[in-house]
Amino acid sequence: MQKKKVTATVVSQQELAAGIYDMWLETELAAGAKPGQFICLYTKDASALLPRPISICQVDGQQGRLRIVYRVAGKGTVEFATYRAGETVDILGCLGNSFPVQEGAGKKVFLMGGGIGVPPILELARQMEADKQIIVGYRNEQTFLREDLEQNGKVYIATEDGSVGSKGNVMDAIRENGLEAEVIFACGPMPMLRAIKQYAEEKGIPAYISLEEHMACGVGACLGCVVKTKEVDHHSHVHNARICTDGPVFEAKEVDI
Repeated sequence: MQKKKVTATVVSQQELAAGIYDMWLETELAAGAKPGQFICLYTKDASALLPRPISICQVDGQQGRLRIVYRVAGKGTVEFATYRAGETVDILGCLGNSFPVQEGAGKKVFLMGGGIGVPPILELARQMEADKQIIVGYRNEQTFLREDLEQNGKVYIATEDGSVGSKGNVMDAIRENGLEAEVIFACGPMPMLRAIKQYAEEKGIPAYISLEEHMACGVGACLGCVVKTKEVDHHSHVHNARICTDGPVFEAKEVDI
């Protein structure tokens, strides 16, 4: 489905953890949304020209709803956190590519999320028909979306402070629990994705990673969010890819992170 700008209606919103908000939006964009894609939300402040990209957490195509779970980090998301049911917000979507769900079909897979990279893993887990091992990392005991994830696979948790699950990161959880997989799907901060890329290379298995990056335009025009690649980008004619349009999902071996 071609991306478009539409006006969405807030169905509900709640705070899941400190600074982490859960919003359902009613929008026609839900009909074509896929796991791994994102939408851009526009603030009501006319002086804020650029929209804020937020990953899609869950899709309800039948009711025409999208769920986003985001962290309040700046002026735009502070505004979004005040929205209540019935209010409207302009959004652009659906943007980016998606996780190749078919690549995990019938296999033993790792679905891995770290921090605010956890939300996109939920819809992926809902759609994936596989032996799913969901490995998620948090800072502390505020393990948002845990119950939702547990309904869609076996969940392993790592926390930086050791308050829940394995102490450390998602790779520590893999080692501590003796886990193995044939394919990896992941979203999270760059240090986590680098570790996953290295692990996948050592094990000789494919890994599909969704790169978190600060974006400006969200549609590939500004070249503000690029990643080094093995292949030459047809747009810039250098070894770069635009995360917002060529990604955010890449096969790990194709990018230099």
